[in-house]
Order: sequence, then structure tokens, then C-alpha cells
Amino acid sequence: MSAASPLPWSRFTVDPRRPQAADLRASDRDRDVVLEVLSEGYAEGRLSREEYDERASAATSAKTLGALPPLIGDLVWDRSVAPSTSSDADEVHRQAVQRWAGLRRQAVTAFLIPTLICWAIWVMAGFGSDGGEFEANFPWPVFVMLGTGAGLARVLANKQEIIAQHERRIAKRLRRDRDRDVRDDPDR
Repeated sequence: MSAASPLPWSRFTVDPRRPQAADLRASDRDRDVVLEVLSEGYAEGRLSREEYDERASAATSAKTLGALPPLIGDLVWDRSVAPSTSSDADEVHRQAVQRWAGLRRQAVTAFLIPTLICWAIWVMAGFGSDGGEFEANFPWPVFVMLGTGAGLARVLANKQEIIAQHERRIAKRLRRDRDRDVRDDPDR
């Protein structure tokens, strides 16, 4: 992969290099990641046309995640992005889910508060200054709902992707902290 391209392992639904993930069924998204890496390898001249065709066919027909890493292992750097222990992995996942839940709460609040305020203004304006009967005008608060609802919909629709991004950031921070601790205390 070119230097500008990110490592593909974090783009899978689950890191396929993990032994516990090997028997999980591969998704279309997982196979697409492999096909992208293969296409880039072919474009850079690191795969012949025959190699590309053979690997692309194998990727397309792959049933499990464990079948995917061998197809691209010689095209990308295989540095482990996973935490060192399963308890670390569980903690990283728990923290990532908590961060997504926080984003979801913020998105719900950012949707509800303006929406409720605008609808209250619309209703009060419908009664007019004389306090007479309600006169329904154009429901303009719908536009506010559409605008603020887009952010909420994004957070809800991209749950797994957002959690995966947070897992990568948290794991990276843990690795950086461990490396710093080892540098500071070589006897560790």
C-alpha cells in the first residue's frame, strides 16, 4: 500500500487477524476492503494481472474473516493494532461504546431542544396576540427538525463505524502510553 493509504485492518467489521475472529462470517464490507487493497496493489505494479484475478476471486468467494488476511498479508504492513490482552480489548470496546453513547445523547439533545423551542414558538404564534383561536400557519419548525435530525441520524446510522473509530483511538493511546512507560522504565 502507498504511504498515504491507511492500514486496512481497522476498516474490517472485526480485525480478521485476531484468532477469535477467524471463524466469523465475512461481510460484503470486509470483502470490499480486501478488493480495494488488491486493486491498489495491482495499480502499483506489485501484483500481476493473474495474481490480482486469483486473489480477487478468492476474496469474493471468502466465507469467513480468517480467509481474508492471507490474500493481502504481503501487500500491507501487518503491525498489530489490537490491544495486548483480551481484557484490554474488552475495556477498549467498553470505552468506545460509552463514547458513542455520549455522542448519541448529545445528538438527541441537539435535536430535541431546538425542535421543542421552535414548535412552542410556532404554537404561540398560531394563537396570535389577541389570544383567540389557534390559526395554523406553515409549519416551519419542520425545517429545524430536518437540520438537527440529520446529525442524530448520522450518529445512529454509523454506530459500528463510530465505535470502531473510538476503539482505534483508544488502542493507539494505550499503545503510546505503554511505549512511553517502557521508555521511561526500561526494567519493566
